[in-house]
Amino acid sequence: MAEEAWFDPGGLDRETLRQLSHRSDALGLRQLLLHALLLGATSWLVFASRGRVWLLPAMLLHGIALDFLFCALHESVHRTAFASRRLNDAVAWIAGAVLLLPPEFFRAFHFSHHRFTQDATRDPELARPPPSTLKAYLWHISGIPNWTKRLTVTLRHATTGRVREPFVAEGKRSAIVREARMLWALYAAILAASFIFRSDAALIYWILPAMLGQPFLRMYLLAEHGGCVRNDDPYANTRTTYTNRWVRMLAWQMPFHVEHHAYPAVPFHALRQVNERIRSRIEVSAPGYGSVQRALIRAMRS
Repeated sequence: MAEEAWFDPGGLDRETLRQLSHRSDALGLRQLLLHALLLGATSWLVFASRGRVWLLPAMLLHGIALDFLFCALHESVHRTAFASRRLNDAVAWIAGAVLLLPPEFFRAFHFSHHRFTQDATRDPELARPPPSTLKAYLWHISGIPNWTKRLTVTLRHATTGRVREPFVAEGKRSAIVREARMLWALYAAILAASFIFRSDAALIYWILPAMLGQPFLRMYLLAEHGGCVRNDDPYANTRTTYTNRWVRMLAWQMPFHVEHHAYPAVPFHALRQVNERIRSRIEVSAPGYGSVQRALIRAMRS
């Protein structure tokens, strides 16, 4: 998808697009370092809170930082996080392992989403309809459907070797089976080490926090296309959310989501510059994630 920039006569000219599409190891590593420092700080909070009443809030904060590694995975599967292909693939693997989302599988899923955004029959994000009732909304943001799907799909790939998803090309299926088996071998090794050393570190610093933080990632992801029209115009079928700098940093600038869908070859660090040029054309935007969730809930109630 990093190579699939398209010429938009009403938006960016070819030369501007070429300049904005420049990838940078330095800027990618700076963003990765900021996220790593946040994970280090929240890990320390969990450590310092053990045995105290503050443990649950500390794990929640740590879980949010962990779950938003999804944005690092997303940018890396586009191979726009860094100029180096190896760096992109390494970060995608680490983030994918944390989130139980193998990168080759997610790349096939996500590129199909880009090609068929908001197409009810071909966009894999719409294979399960978005929540239309408050009960369905609460179930969705709990993260339980996501974890259930991640477990069942990766286990099926690893144990049976069957890849049934229509968005996966025939030639990619063996690689997806291989990565699922590598991932579960890693998880088995972590489980074995936890028993051998009688350690709860994986539970306290990874599994429970990731479950606690998942609702925030689900709400963030709902804002990308939730409530938008079902057509092929990225200026209308996608939402840009004008949130604060801290959320933009955590989300690797993906709140500029119309910009990303319109110009997928542009790396995360240049999306704000894209916004400055196309802002007047964006049809769906919001001043923050709270306003998006309130609007979605109002629509469900009505």
